[in-house]
Amino acid sequence: MGKEYEIKFAVPADFDLYRLAERLPSPIKHPEMLEIYNFAIRPYGFYFIDQLVDARVASLAFRMFVDEALAHAPSVEIIES
Repeated sequence: MGKEYEIKFAVPADFDLYRLAERLPSPIKHPEMLEIYNFAIRPYGFYFIDQLVDARVASLAFRMFVDEALAHAPSVEIIES
């Protein structure tokens, strides 16, 4: 089981997840085909799960989600769930 996080911020009505998703590192570790991380957009912000497979890739993706949230709000709340 990985580590789960909620990145809470006021999600704009016109938020474009595709713009962020196309910049993210691959969530799959090759050639093992293991999931490194996963995410979802929720009404409160982002749900992010680090599968504890590749810390470098997962931390880069996590930082990108936090940076994206901060681009839309002056502050964010990060909760480990």
